[in-house]
Amino acid sequence: MNPINRFFNPKSIAVIGASNSVHRAGNLIMRNLLQGSFSGPIMPVNSKHQSICGVLAYKNVAQLPQVPDLAIIAINARYCVKVLTELGELGCQQVILLAAGIVQLPEIDDLSGNEQLKSIAKQYGIRILGGSSLGMQIPHLGLNASFAHQQAQNGKIAFISQSSSVATTVLDWANHKNMGFSYFVSVGETIDLSFNEILDFLSRDSKTQAILLYIDGIKDHRHFMSAARTAARSKPIIVIKSGSTSEGAISVSHHTGVMAGCDAVYDAAFRRAGMLRVNHLRELFAAFETLAHTKPLSGERLAIVTNGGAPGIMAVDTLISRGGKLAALESDIIERLSTLLPNHWSKANPVDIAGDASPERFAKTLSILLDSKEIDTLLVIHSPSAVASGEEFAQAIIKSINQHARGRQINILTNWMGEGSAHQARKMIRKSGIPTFRTPDGAVGAFMHMVEYRRNQRLLQETPKSISRHYQTAPDEARRIAQELINSGHNVIDLNKAAPLLNLYGLNSLATHHVDSPEQAATLATKIGYPVALKLSAPALTHKASIDGIKLNLMNEEAVKLHAQTMLEAQSDNEYIDGLNLQQMANTAGTQELRFAMHNDAIFGPVLYIGEGGTSWDLTQDAAVALPPLNTALARYLIIGAIKSGKIKAHRALTELDINALSITITQLSYLIIDCPEIASLDINPLLMQDDNATILDVNIQLKSCDNDGIQRLAIRPYPRELEELITLKDGREVLLRPIKAEDEQSHFEFNDSLSKEDRYKRFFGEVGQLSHEQMAKMTQIDFDREMAFIASYRDENEKFHTLGVVRAITDAENQETEFAVVIRGDIQGQGLGKLLMLKMINYCKQRHTHMMTGLTLPQNAGMINLSRKLGFNVKFDIEEGWVDMRLDLQTYQLPLEK
Repeated sequence: MNPINRFFNPKSIAVIGASNSVHRAGNLIMRNLLQGSFSGPIMPVNSKHQSICGVLAYKNVAQLPQVPDLAIIAINARYCVKVLTELGELGCQQVILLAAGIVQLPEIDDLSGNEQLKSIAKQYGIRILGGSSLGMQIPHLGLNASFAHQQAQNGKIAFISQSSSVATTVLDWANHKNMGFSYFVSVGETIDLSFNEILDFLSRDSKTQAILLYIDGIKDHRHFMSAARTAARSKPIIVIKSGSTSEGAISVSHHTGVMAGCDAVYDAAFRRAGMLRVNHLRELFAAFETLAHTKPLSGERLAIVTNGGAPGIMAVDTLISRGGKLAALESDIIERLSTLLPNHWSKANPVDIAGDASPERFAKTLSILLDSKEIDTLLVIHSPSAVASGEEFAQAIIKSINQHARGRQINILTNWMGEGSAHQARKMIRKSGIPTFRTPDGAVGAFMHMVEYRRNQRLLQETPKSISRHYQTAPDEARRIAQELINSGHNVIDLNKAAPLLNLYGLNSLATHHVDSPEQAATLATKIGYPVALKLSAPALTHKASIDGIKLNLMNEEAVKLHAQTMLEAQSDNEYIDGLNLQQMANTAGTQELRFAMHNDAIFGPVLYIGEGGTSWDLTQDAAVALPPLNTALARYLIIGAIKSGKIKAHRALTELDINALSITITQLSYLIIDCPEIASLDINPLLMQDDNATILDVNIQLKSCDNDGIQRLAIRPYPRELEELITLKDGREVLLRPIKAEDEQSHFEFNDSLSKEDRYKRFFGEVGQLSHEQMAKMTQIDFDREMAFIASYRDENEKFHTLGVVRAITDAENQETEFAVVIRGDIQGQGLGKLLMLKMINYCKQRHTHMMTGLTLPQNAGMINLSRKLGFNVKFDIEEGWVDMRLDLQTYQLPLEK
């Protein structure tokens, strides 16, 4: 397939189905193309008319005078297969498909309409945008290749929509607000081009500073997550997703032909990718406005200045209810304000300058607040005033902000309240590049979107705690046990049969015993000791009299009776009363019952759920959701989110829930699920937390044969443990070559500090100081689908791990080219480690079918130049640029013989 960047930079365009009939798509497309400033040839194709919109037309595709860079097919769906074939034979490789209903075309050779088009596209190397696409607009090229009702203005935000109606609504709103786009693209049914590749393109595009998405559903979970995570590292991504209800999901499948999927899982996926989800178009518009006119937040402290007390209080209420922070004003700022404002002013944030304030007082107050070092964002609220017009106040505010363009920059948001008296003022403010909103809660909501995005990014860069002392996995043994169970007919297993699997991963469980009477339960419990998990047959607990007859040597016999009775009532239709734990019932308040599950989502594959323990559970309502793989930081993020949302009641137990211990348990369960793809679903209920101990009391696991490693079922590629390799250096030291982990951040800091000034200069092409946590997080928390870093890890006599060297390669989205860099600690050079790391990376990239490996180094880095030559790289000195270019064709590469 040809690179997608050609799609968004066409030099010539053909319109198949161009028309002179007003209101037809082919006519609207032609008029929009001609009204823009696109400078290339526009070639209409129409079999009946000599010209279309005054432009000479061609009878058919074969008569086109040149091969168009882009063809827009604006014809009935039943002719699309034929026309796409003709375009392929002509050599056209970019197509926008407007027609809807292609999926309803008659099957040919068992291929649906969509599959027929995909087959033709693959044969000729054609990229398709659509079907059912509105088209696209690229304002900086003057290109309007759409049948939208308006031209998009030029701007720095890209908008990608699966819905044409939402696209036109957003376009109408943006033009009204005088806001523009870098790209405006309607992907429609995503027969070929989808969010994945477009996000890849936009993440590298210098004209795009932020991205807005409207999504009905996605098809390729793995590529979507990889592309979204990559793009969100460098640019804010705001997404609105439809189909949040079951009825809405059905409508989505009718609308675009894609599955909407579980809304809670989409939520988890968006958070994991570092995107921000909004729920309504109103919120999307607010996010659009802040993205268009603000810079990323440096902090979360909001200050409010207003000429009306009540609107300021409304803003504070919205801020605090959504988890925001009010800035605390410095004493010198308060003193300066006190010399300006009436004696009765609040002397605190929000700053109420009173209803009689003049534009001059407003401007001077603003100037003082902009000097504060405790404010990250300032919200200016103006209520209609008889003192002066809204426009006069707006002019004063704009002037004050422009005069203060020095030193530390604070984000500014405004809320000009009212309608008739405020409309022109809001227009002036927006034109000056300052976001403005109609209500206080709208302005604060926009601010909190910025805060939530910042928090998502920071949480995803949190360094996980090392769990080396807890880390326990055995993937080969786990798969062997699972396969033996399947072969012996056990496709559904309970705790007794699951215990060997769980124990391999350090997960504690209680053996379960079946008893038929209360007396038998008492005897067994006394004999075995506590804790013990029992399953009492239902007939044994049919009557309360039977429960009253339980005589156990427990601290709180009444708790046992009450708990057993509750369980009986809740599960009277079940054959067994599950998970009756005698020690837990003796002291119910001292422990906490949780529930953990893994189910396969139709879109994203394995998904993890956690919530309160219980017999009934609605996954969409009662559980917090996450995508595997998890590390301890991500597990902690999941638990804290579950507590904040009420999915876990952390106050239920007498002792505080040990989040760290639970994080480790969830992480271990994540490892088990990833390592053993035979586990089709898993439900632990209850998972008992007592102090720092986690005990599984009951589990239901469904097993299914899997003839591969199961990695492709996951939305995010996990740590590739199979790439670990033990090698021996020349001095006899054993070193583990392995992919880098998020947990390696601290040792990577130490490695970076150990490099000499000269080595650091060679690696980074300049003087580099101490790397920040954010920079190091990007180097250690990598997407294994896009990037690879192998480190050489050595464990000393004190059991401490040290990084001795690292080789890194970052590959483009098309897997055509990967750029490498390698650096070895100075005291290790000469041990052959550089060559071993390079060979490992070369072999890895070759196995991934990457075409070319490239690297740059400085002319004085003789060691790297000599090594690359020995490994078969083509080395070229660029005297003008001052560097050395190293290139290796991986498809023809063979390891050179040692001399």
